[in-house]
Amino acid sequence: MSKIFARFAKEESGATAIEYGLIAALISVALIAGATTLGNNLNNVFQNISTKMSTAATAAAK
Repeated sequence: MSKIFARFAKEESGATAIEYGLIAALISVALIAGATTLGNNLNNVFQNISTKMSTAATAAAK
C-alpha cells in the first residue's frame, strides 16, 4: 500500500498537464484583452472618421 502512495506522490504528469492548462488560459486571457482593446480603439477611429465625413457632407450641402 505504501508503494502505491509513493508512486502516486512521484507522478508528475498530472501536474504538468495542469501547468500547461494554466499557461493556455493566461495566454487566452491576454489575447482577449488585447483584441478588446484593439477593437475599442478601432471603433473610436472609425467613429471619428464618420463624424468628420458627416460634418464635411453637411458643409458641402450648404
